[in-house]
Amino acid sequence: MFDVDNINEIWQTIARNKTRSLLTAFGVFWGIFILVILLACGNGFDNGLRSNIQGFSTNSTFLIPSYTTEAYKGYQKGRDWDFTMSDFDAVKQKIKGIDMISPISSVYTYNGENNVFYGIKGGNFGMKGVLPNYNEIDRGKIIYGRFINETDIAEARKVCVLGKKVYEDVIGADKNPLGLMIKANGIYYQVVGVIDPYNSQVNVGGSMNETVVLPLTTMQVAYHTGNKFDFMVFTTAKGHDTKQLQAEVKNLMRERHDIAPTDEGAFMCFDFEELFNMFEYLFLGIKILIWIVGIGTLLSGVVGVSNIMLVTIKERTREIGVRRALGAKPGLIIRQVMAESLLLTILAGIVGLVLGVAIMAIVAGFVGNTPTEDVMFLDPQIGFGAAIAATVIIVMSGLLSGVLPATRAIQIKAIDAIREE
Repeated sequence: MFDVDNINEIWQTIARNKTRSLLTAFGVFWGIFILVILLACGNGFDNGLRSNIQGFSTNSTFLIPSYTTEAYKGYQKGRDWDFTMSDFDAVKQKIKGIDMISPISSVYTYNGENNVFYGIKGGNFGMKGVLPNYNEIDRGKIIYGRFINETDIAEARKVCVLGKKVYEDVIGADKNPLGLMIKANGIYYQVVGVIDPYNSQVNVGGSMNETVVLPLTTMQVAYHTGNKFDFMVFTTAKGHDTKQLQAEVKNLMRERHDIAPTDEGAFMCFDFEELFNMFEYLFLGIKILIWIVGIGTLLSGVVGVSNIMLVTIKERTREIGVRRALGAKPGLIIRQVMAESLLLTILAGIVGLVLGVAIMAIVAGFVGNTPTEDVMFLDPQIGFGAAIAATVIIVMSGLLSGVLPATRAIQIKAIDAIREE
């Protein structure tokens, strides 16, 4: 379709009316440009959100005891109850389908005073007692030392793992913290590790970044909580349904603590799988909307190209008639018209695609492509697949815009065209 003679002829045709050709091409250029910008921005927000939740097990459930809302077995509603270690053992033994599980105890300071010290430096931070596998649920990068281990649990060692912010504020980012003793809520603990959480937005019971993490048994002894803990977190094993698993755990707790079978208010349940699925559907809807808006804008440009090509065919009626009289077949006329439309559309579309990618690359350079805390817009660029799809759309648009003019061109009769003034 595009040999040298054809390209020269097509270019001469386009160059006859430069202003009209430029305005016609602008519609296609703008449609592709807007599509690229929208796709890149959508990816930027998607990347930003995912950077804030990366490392967190998306099939996690946090279950927290609350006040009962129904009277049952002689108990009045409004009764307070707590999880115990025997509850934890019962869940592990009786409930199938749990992948990982950890009880969690927390200590908070509500007066705003500093409660964690190293020497004279201090800060106000939360404290959390967990089991070793908690770092498999709310994952973080160990930048010094290690996480809590089984020996720490068995011996109730007075050791701790510091969140990165605790370490930087209390000890200092230029100092090796391993082996140092910090004072937290009046008790000294030896630092065995520093953790930098992968996510900064998803947390229950305080962000790991601003927490002193203790072995669960150490916290129970140090702060006289006995065998009680505040809440439990578990993840769903592959092939099991999270909602069904939650119902089974709740029913077991109802049996063990004399809670009415229909009392849903006795639990606070945070289903992160449901939350993450909601985000997935949200971004899927946004992407679909982006493609609809972008393609709709492009189609308006295609209509403009098609209309201008119809005007061009009208102006070239005599030329087309002479060609037909000299023996030009309909297929040759169709190819010529389609080639003109396709070339104009491809040139405009490629310019729009390249300019859109270039602009978003500059924007990405300003906002950065490395996850940082609380970032909501990250690396706003389109992927290779989207670029290929945009290129295919450009080509299809060019062909589509030439269909109607080509059809009109072959309907011109040679004898009538020659008589056209």
